[in-house]
Amino acid sequence: MYSYITIQKLKNSSLYGSISITGSKSISNRLLILKAIYPDDIHLENLSNCQDTEVLKKSLNNHNTSSNSIKILDIHHAGTAMRFLTSYFSIQEGKKVILTGSNRMKERPISVLVNALKKLGSEIYYLEEIGFPPIKIIGKKILGGEIDVNAKISSQYISSLMLIASQFDLGLKIYLKKEITSIPYIKMTFDLLTQVGIKAFWNNNMIHIYPGKKKGKKCFSIESDWSSASYYYSMAAISKKCNITLKSYNHKNESLQGDKEVTSIYDKYFGISTIFNRNKIVLNKKFDFTPFKFIDLDLNKTPDIAQTIVVTCASLGIKCLLKGLETLKIKETDRLQALKNELFKLGVKIHITSSCLEITDFFSKKKINSFIRIKTYQDHRMAMAFSPFGLCYSLRIEEPNVVEKSYPDFWKDLKHLGFSIDYFDE
Repeated sequence: MYSYITIQKLKNSSLYGSISITGSKSISNRLLILKAIYPDDIHLENLSNCQDTEVLKKSLNNHNTSSNSIKILDIHHAGTAMRFLTSYFSIQEGKKVILTGSNRMKERPISVLVNALKKLGSEIYYLEEIGFPPIKIIGKKILGGEIDVNAKISSQYISSLMLIASQFDLGLKIYLKKEITSIPYIKMTFDLLTQVGIKAFWNNNMIHIYPGKKKGKKCFSIESDWSSASYYYSMAAISKKCNITLKSYNHKNESLQGDKEVTSIYDKYFGISTIFNRNKIVLNKKFDFTPFKFIDLDLNKTPDIAQTIVVTCASLGIKCLLKGLETLKIKETDRLQALKNELFKLGVKIHITSSCLEITDFFSKKKINSFIRIKTYQDHRMAMAFSPFGLCYSLRIEEPNVVEKSYPDFWKDLKHLGFSIDYFDE
């Protein structure tokens, strides 16, 4: 584990190269749960190699115990694994599991999901603070039925319930209450269920998952991760010239990932065109593009690319107002506060509320030098989102290993594009 890296590409801020990113973490994690439920019917290719997916896969493979013993599974920082496994283990009859994690994981709420599962008949206990991990789960047979879920806090709670609902004798009707956040992730889960062969129906704020599954095997070649691609869009926008090829991406109209919207956002607001060529995309700068002075965006459907967009705006001196960011406060860190803290070091003033972030001003950059260190707060997206600043300054980024959570090869791939990256211990 390294304390920090220095990253820069000052002599030549043009970017040329081809990058291969492994499968989408979001798709991989959903399909791993479905494969655990239907082991003989699902085959997976191009599975994500990220830490979160590895933790989930290991937990699914290592939970086999006798009915009288308890298996303790530490999922570290993997929030998706915590939520998906909570539902999965609740239906493993006779199995007893304790799910725990890092100190930050113990601060991330899970009561919405636990309450919903307990109403359906699950047996789950909090072992420390009520509403937060660690939790003890005793697997039971669940009949299913109907449940109301607050859809504003996290879409993962809803996806977690959807993934196991076909195992209920009565299936499950989920009524989504309040404004739905990150709706593309719920749609991703819905589409994967139907592709696997599970009958599902979605009408307005009601999702109905039917019991059972049609026979038939399915092979999934998992599309590469659009959230990971977003960092290259940011670099392309900041660079002088670019021609970046990213491999294993479906056409936007065929992708299940909500973060595919990065193509439209960066085309409209930052002048980066996306050329789809079979299973590749090529990023280029538009030569006739007039930069925006102010950008107003609602990212309720795509909150995971908020940090990327903020850094792009900050690098280009563009003021912005980003809305729909409620979920950022309960991620690996409070991402809104973290962005405010670290961008201030780079001469950017930010105002935040519970759901919005606004770049309000830029002050003197005379203080900016290679001694400035960006804290990542154990958040992989903080590290990767700030890396494009290496096109502007020589920068130090702390805890570089955090990228392993979603994109282990990130620093290696940046070197391939010509970035200079040096590792340091303290």
